[in-house]
Amino acid sequence: METSGKKIRVIITGTTGMVGEGVLHECLLHPQVESVLIINRKTIGIIHPKIKEIIHQDFFNFSAIENQLSGYNACFFCLGVTSVGITEEVYYKMTYTLTMHVAETLIKLNHDMTFGYISGGGTDSTENGRLAWARIKGKTENDLAKLPFKASYAFRPGFIKPTKGMKYTHKFYKYIGWLFPIGRAIYPAGFCTMKELGLAMINSATEGYSKKILEGKDIIAFGKE
Repeated sequence: METSGKKIRVIITGTTGMVGEGVLHECLLHPQVESVLIINRKTIGIIHPKIKEIIHQDFFNFSAIENQLSGYNACFFCLGVTSVGITEEVYYKMTYTLTMHVAETLIKLNHDMTFGYISGGGTDSTENGRLAWARIKGKTENDLAKLPFKASYAFRPGFIKPTKGMKYTHKFYKYIGWLFPIGRAIYPAGFCTMKELGLAMINSATEGYSKKILEGKDIIAFGKE
């Protein structure tokens, strides 16, 4: 693996979900990731020399742990909820309000930070579309971009092929995983691997990228070792 030499100290949220766990896995393997702070409501149960873990229940109030959040130059925000089965008001709170609170806290403490946000394919940057989840994700992307981070990036994966052996892979992938090679062949921009997504996030923090919103084809191109 070629490296540019820049070391990063990363905060990751959402590591008890499929994407967050996959991004953490790539960070632990990557030579340019010096240390990883994970913030969870429950322990992920991994002991590793790079990892420090904070168990914290209220992601709308970080005041009790703020003194442990400085000294980092990247955040990979992988925490999220599905819009299925919840009201637009609840989805807004758990997607926009929570994300912005975490981001505003971190930029106050880390002025040299790159922020990577897991968004989703189909997100609506205009904030005016028909689908509530797409509007809310779009507003989150837009307002994150206004914060004074060194850089901020929104990642919009479609279908993600999980990394083999991960604990938090969604169970339905066991039944639909066969679709990946077909989808990748027919519509490669909509089908990336978890490894590609993780490496694209790491590369955005170590090298920077020309686009602030990375669609599927950007994730694949930038997620190479």
